Amino acid sequence: MAPAVPENARPSATNGAQLWLVRHAQPLIAPGLCYGRLDVAAEPAATRACAQRLAQALPQRLHVAYSPLLRCELLAQYLQALRPDLTYEPEARLREFDFGQWEGRAWSDIGQAALERWVQDFAAHRPGGGESLAEMLARVAHALQQARERARTTGQPQLWIMHAGVARCVAWLQALGNAQNAVRLPQAHEWPRQAPQWGEWQRIDLL
Repeated sequence: MAPAVPENARPSATNGAQLWLVRHAQPLIAPGLCYGRLDVAAEPAATRACAQRLAQALPQRLHVAYSPLLRCELLAQYLQALRPDLTYEPEARLREFDFGQWEGRAWSDIGQAALERWVQDFAAHRPGGGESLAEMLARVAHALQQARERARTTGQPQLWIMHAGVARCVAWLQALGNAQNAVRLPQAHEWPRQAPQWGEWQRIDLL
């Protein structure tokens, strides 16, 4: 797999086999709280700055799919105002991980014992009664395979406005080599830690 390439604000050569992965700006939420599917907004000025840099860097004929959570939707709206030539659609499969009853709680209140139960059964456990990592990987794998099919049939470059959890799922799936195959589920120590920083992006090769 070719390494993901961090982007800056200058235009670059892009072809239809590439997928841009853009992370939303920093959310407006207190530090130390658990949030995934929790629908919190992002910092407006940082979101606008990200949209401005993206608008300068993105090629034409690009298809934008975005998580319907507010912190991603706001970036899509700002970008659309600057680049109305692109196509946009919400994509529920790009939502962040669902922590169930943990959402909005302090990690310190959730407790070490609950976290250890998750780590011991990392892919199948549903923290807070929410979503398992296996379920999230399945939905992201389906979206990734659809992006590959779009690349083959249209040659259209694509962009996802998404979350750190989605970026880590993509990294895991790309490392496996083929999202069409049965996805090998990770142990906790194998899970990718890196993701784009707030309001930053990377590109991956789809084909």
